[in-house]
Amino acid sequence: MSHVEEFLTADEEQEIVNAILEAEKNTSGEIRVHIEATAKMDHFSRAQQIFHFLKMGNTKDENGVLLYVAVEDKKFVIYGDSGIDRAVPKGFWDNTKNIIASHFKKGDFKQGIVEGVLMAGKELNDHFPWDHTDTNELSDAISKG
Repeated sequence: MSHVEEFLTADEEQEIVNAILEAEKNTSGEIRVHIEATAKMDHFSRAQQIFHFLKMGNTKDENGVLLYVAVEDKKFVIYGDSGIDRAVPKGFWDNTKNIIASHFKKGDFKQGIVEGVLMAGKELNDHFPWDHTDTNELSDAISKG
């Protein structure tokens, strides 16, 4: 089995999907999680590639967020679309990154991702609140590479 397949159990993956569903209840923002073994390049650039490969830039308000994890590299990136970058202050993701990193350092990857997703949803709610016309524009499933 690969490191990606061993990274989370099926139950842990479902908890993350449930966190995505919960986080998106209060925002028009879209959140995805992508896990792969290694980036083989700069992690930010790889997250950007995956963001576009998953067509996350196609949201109406340009408010997609990707939480990218490279398991073997022990690195993660939070990548937000241009609509988010225009709406939020510099350092917007710092608290979310710190929460995720603190759990990852303890080896609690599922909890780090769950709390990061929920925190991202709360942050997005301030700038991209949900309204009755919102639709779920992107899959909530975890993607793997």
